[in-house]
Amino acid sequence: MFDNYLRGVKDRLGEPLAARAGRITPNTITLVAFALGIGAAVSAARGLYLWALGLWLLNRLLDALDGLVARVQKKQSDFGGYLDILLDFAVYAAVPIGLVMGIPTVERYWALAFMLALFYINSASWMYLAAILEKRNARRVNDVAAPRGLTTVVMPAGLIGAVETFLAYCAFLVWPSAIEPLYIGFGLLVLVTIAQRLIWARRVLR
Repeated sequence: MFDNYLRGVKDRLGEPLAARAGRITPNTITLVAFALGIGAAVSAARGLYLWALGLWLLNRLLDALDGLVARVQKKQSDFGGYLDILLDFAVYAAVPIGLVMGIPTVERYWALAFMLALFYINSASWMYLAAILEKRNARRVNDVAAPRGLTTVVMPAGLIGAVETFLAYCAFLVWPSAIEPLYIGFGLLVLVTIAQRLIWARRVLR
């Protein structure tokens, strides 16, 4: 929901840091971010929630930085964007799984399954729409704007985006004892997002 607005803020704050990256490649930053994200999941599974939160924040910082470094170094590539999104989603799955593995109960596993199932459907809802819009080379479709998000692809907007997901995962790690209602609540918000994109696609795509 706030991704497009905050992209400019992120770029202004991050470009000075990206300019100092030297010879560090964007893909190297992406891989380090992935390792930190998996570290957050492992820490969560062991009940080390402050460590998990710190590693998650570092993961998100580097995830914001790799694209900026690519632009500053003029090393943007389709593979880099693909690798970034693939590893992001691996971390998005690993962290909530780690939290449930730390305190495994049937109720927590059901809440996890509910959230990740909707997350999976939501991913399909925007990725396939993004593929259609890129195929059409679309910036506008039937006079309706097709906004570009914080990734390398055109992405139809929705209630839950990268910023909201970041905040939700922070909440998971800060309040692990409330995982069940947090997972279910976030899953319901993702469901609203799926409906938004379905309505958008029905209205715009012909």
